[in-house]
Amino acid sequence: MQNKDTLGLLLGLIGVIIFAATLPMTRLAVGDLGPWFLTAGRAAVAGCVAALVLAALRRPAPAPATLAKLALASLCVVGGFPGFSGLAMQSVPAAHGAVVIGVLPLATAAASALLHGERPSLAFWICGIAGAALIVVFALRQGAGGLSFGDLLLFGAVASAAVGYTVSADLTRSMPGWEVISWAVVLALPVTVPVALWLWPAHPEAVRGASWGAFAYISLMSMYAGFFFWNAGLAMGGVARVSQVQLLQTFFSIGIAALLNGEPIGPESLLFAVGVAVTVFIGRRFRTSLPVVAK
Repeated sequence: MQNKDTLGLLLGLIGVIIFAATLPMTRLAVGDLGPWFLTAGRAAVAGCVAALVLAALRRPAPAPATLAKLALASLCVVGGFPGFSGLAMQSVPAAHGAVVIGVLPLATAAASALLHGERPSLAFWICGIAGAALIVVFALRQGAGGLSFGDLLLFGAVASAAVGYTVSADLTRSMPGWEVISWAVVLALPVTVPVALWLWPAHPEAVRGASWGAFAYISLMSMYAGFFFWNAGLAMGGVARVSQVQLLQTFFSIGIAALLNGEPIGPESLLFAVGVAVTVFIGRRFRTSLPVVAK
């Protein structure tokens, strides 16, 4: 049992590191390839790979009721988060985005509470408000007293991912997590493939090799393979325990942004990242659902 728990933590950590590189990789590629091609292209590549995996394993098509939820999850995690974050990376550093995205675990818990009728404690909502307030203050300080358009896009990315992750988590009750993300990207293929081909760079040979490498990473790792490690880790080590590893994602992202994009690691960014991580940690501990008593 101990070995299984340890392996679950390790797999979860690998998943977090994979996801942590998403914003720095997007920042690296967006200048050459543009946010719209990155959004459609990464989903098209992931969808083609997922279609092969599903066909090889002979997985049956989801039921119509499940397809509706998968379509919503796809809209959020295949379109919403990549689109908003890709646009944001045109104007804000990846390290800045990592701090803002750091509130995602708490936002996901809040979305789950609202969509599933849960009743978390007052302390949970206080932590949620505190975390959101820290993010707003951080964005205001970084933006010289005002929220930038990039910050608004990052908020959209957080909202999209929170809803998408909540719907995906609900779907994992009836199918494995890897299959959820597989069907989510496959369902988007009728849109993502034509759009990606339409937006294909006019002179692909002029695009830097680093940009193509970053595109391959966010397509195969961030959009698809990362979920295999993450979901497997949650299943083996337990959601409550392994999900705490996600608190490290912001710090990994800041470090990767420094190495990959040459972004400076400012003490203010680290301070706010720690503050957000603390609110997420405390908020998760207070996330208790109270049953509704029938009268």
